[in-house]
Amino acid sequence: MKIVRVVAAVIRDGDRIFATARGYGEYKGWWEFPGGKIEAGETPEEALVREIHEELDTEIRVGELIDTIEYDYPTFHLSMDCFWAEVVAGRLVLKEAEDARWLTKEMLESVQWLPADRTIIDALKKNLIKDC
Repeated sequence: MKIVRVVAAVIRDGDRIFATARGYGEYKGWWEFPGGKIEAGETPEEALVREIHEELDTEIRVGELIDTIEYDYPTFHLSMDCFWAEVVAGRLVLKEAEDARWLTKEMLESVQWLPADRTIIDALKKNLIKDC
């Protein structure tokens, strides 16, 4: 099975996290944490900074690794490094996503998450409780 390595930013502002709805493909309209594929020669952190700039016209500071999600989709295996991140500059302009929301812990279940992204929601709830 093909392995796809990606990174995702859990962009945090106080007790809220930023999520986007896919604007294309089989999972169009499903929610995810923004990010994308790691290119040859990039570290995961470098890839995340590049992807967020390309997708959201925003500069972020990448924080600690939350978890690496391993998930089998029907046609490929996804390996996704999820990092805490914060906005340093920019306004989170949607260039690829069809929608975006700031979600509190109580709102995390209000959207339809992509299957791989869904697996980290419980850990995020615990972190949002612990840190706020």
